[in-house]
Amino acid sequence: MGLNEDLGRRLRALRREQGLSLSELSRRSRVGKGTLSELESGLRNPTLETLYALATALGHPLSAVLSDPAPEGGTGSGAAFPGVSGTGVTATLLERHEDAAAVTDVFRVTISAGATQESAAHVPGTEESLMVLTGTAVVGPPHDTRTAGPGDSARWRADAPHIYSAPDGDVHGILFVRYPSAVRGGEGPGQ
Repeated sequence: MGLNEDLGRRLRALRREQGLSLSELSRRSRVGKGTLSELESGLRNPTLETLYALATALGHPLSAVLSDPAPEGGTGSGAAFPGVSGTGVTATLLERHEDAAAVTDVFRVTISAGATQESAAHVPGTEESLMVLTGTAVVGPPHDTRTAGPGDSARWRADAPHIYSAPDGDVHGILFVRYPSAVRGGEGPGQ
């Protein structure tokens, strides 16, 4: 099975697990029904924004769509899906750690020079932290951004809209996305 087919299989399983129709998930995520159908069939390359919209609407971390679940109370590799790009950010899932308190996704990210990517709110209680390896990143809520350079880190609530920007050149870093434990139960918005 190819990467897009694996991703489609996981999306379809998460949707069906919650008893949602394509139309209902489309409505909740604001992703077109045709796009969703093509993603589930493995016929379409996803964008980072689309996958986050779907994962959030399903009440799951992004890693639930990108890789098979980690063993209970353990760590799993995200190597199954090489990376996904958005308008300004490319993210590769490195690891997913799950325990009683939270699910933490660890990504290797590149923010493209001059780009600003807007990210919609994730599930309630989600927090992000970026450790910058090279470049200077501007991240966080648009009204309260943080600037971080090489060796610095920035942390913000990700359950509100937030941005990633690289005003002076490409930024390379490690992004930690920590979701509250409730996301494992599939308790998404509107439920």
